[in-house]
This record gives sequence, C-alpha cells and structure tokens, in this order.
Amino acid sequence: MDQNEKSNDRLGKIYNPAIAHVLNPASLRHLAREWLKEDAPSFDFAGFVVGEKEESAVILMKSAGVLAGCPFVNAVFKELDCQVEWIEKEGSWIEPITTVAKVSGKVRHLLLGERVALNCLCRASGIATYCKKLLNIANKCNWRGELAGTRKTTPGFRMVEKYALLIGGVSTHRYDLSSMIMLKDNHIWTAGSVAQAVKDARVVGGFSTKIEVECRSVEEALEAIKAGSEVVMLDNFSPEAIAKASRELKQEFPQVLIEASGGITESNLQDYCVDCVDVISISRLVQGYSTVDLSMKIQKEGRDPHNPTVNL
Repeated sequence: MDQNEKSNDRLGKIYNPAIAHVLNPASLRHLAREWLKEDAPSFDFAGFVVGEKEESAVILMKSAGVLAGCPFVNAVFKELDCQVEWIEKEGSWIEPITTVAKVSGKVRHLLLGERVALNCLCRASGIATYCKKLLNIANKCNWRGELAGTRKTTPGFRMVEKYALLIGGVSTHRYDLSSMIMLKDNHIWTAGSVAQAVKDARVVGGFSTKIEVECRSVEEALEAIKAGSEVVMLDNFSPEAIAKASRELKQEFPQVLIEASGGITESNLQDYCVDCVDVISISRLVQGYSTVDLSMKIQKEGRDPHNPTVNL
C-alpha cells in the first residue's frame, strides 16, 4: 500500500456521511439566510434579467481536491426553494473537471445562491484538501497522534471551517471558548502563576471541562500538570526540544496529553511527529490553505458546461 492509499484509508476511517449530523439545522438555516441577505441586501438587479424560468445548473470542480461543504450548499439553495442533487460524495478526492452536483429551480434563485454556495464549497474543499496533504506527511512517519486546527478561524465562518477540518480527517481542536479551557500566556501573567490560573479555572470548569495550559518550558508544563491540567501545549519548541520534553513528561505523567504547537508547517511537520506527542495543532489548516476551484453553469442545449472559458 503506497502513502496515498494509506492516507485515503485513514481519511475513510474518519469520514462518513454521518459527520453532517454534527450540524444544527437551525444554525445552518440562520447562516444561509444571513449570507444571502449580505449578498443581496436590497434589489437583485441582475435577477430581473433572467426572471423565474425553471432551469438546471451543474456545479463543476475544476481543480483537484477533497469535496467538502455540501450541507452549507444544501442550506443555501433550500432557502431559495432550489433542489440539489449530489453526484459525488463529500469527502471524496475529485479530479478535474468533474460535475459534482446538479441544482434546479427558478433561474434567478439559482443565481442568487450561486456565489454564496460556491464560496462555502471552494473554501471548505480547500481546507479538507490541505488536511489530506498534511495527513499524508504524518502517515509517512507512522505517527498515531492527531493533527488539529485552531481557533484562528474567520469570524462568522467558523462553522464551515471547523466542519471542513472534520471532512479532511483532522481534529477541530476546541470549537470556541466554551469547548475547553485553554490558559495562554496572558491568562497566566494576569493570574500570577500557572498553578493559580489552573486553580481558578477549575472553580468554574468543574469536573466536566478539560484544562489545557500553554507552556513555554518544561518547568511550566510540570507546574500545570501538578496543578491539575489534563493537556499541556508545548509552544514554539524546536523539534529536538519537543521530542526530549514530551518524552520526559510522559515518563512521569503518562495520562497527560501533550500538544505541540507554534511554528509547525508543512515543511517541518515530520520533525514533530514523535511518539510522545499526542496532538499537533497547525493554524495554517484554517488560515493558509488554497481554495479549490469550482463553478456553476446553467445547462443549455448546445453548451458544453465543462468549458471553463464560458462564464455566467
């Protein structure tokens, strides 16, 4: 089995259609409505030109990647009384140029939803594709930890980005400030010490919420663990330092989760894939990805929808 097959196998084990069940239908409707209102806050002048004739369109994937973001496309077009039929499965690797979906409805409604839907799809697919690329690197190292995104998401677009991480086969990390207590340098400096910050956090977090502490040294990590932190983030450690520190911490506290973060990129990821590191978080998963090229074409007799030179 080659590395691509390994990655596909790993991706397949993590991804299944039920992942979409994590999405709250009410939240999907709210996002779709807000996006559509933002894009057409008053008159849709171009919509006057095309009217309400019933038409169908195809969504084309014009660059290679992992298809992701389908529930958001469905929600957008549902608000416009259009029907979406997916030809390709979310989570699949798609080669260009491929028709991934068909959409039908009133033509002005199709065009109202076009850009909003494609914006979600191309960005979500870009994240999922980059996740797959980094998983390939981790697989080559036979590393068994988890790659994770971060909270450095786009305001108002977090649900799409976090969902795309799941489709790409990596961990979302904490979704928001309520998901897990993470104590960073500013919390610690304000509280006075690592131990005091952990103690104060436990008062409100109780038994049900994990505490993670961002640590700049092994000494801070030890202080955090002894104070009751379940996860320690070794921040901006070199690969050599992360290997040594994680090994020492695991020997004494095997139950503690060790996260490596800071300065980790595609080019040096393999250096951080060491046995005692449980999680590697990379902000570029939600900040530095390239979008996947997708377009939507109205189907007309005699027109080749796969011709990328014809644009609506």
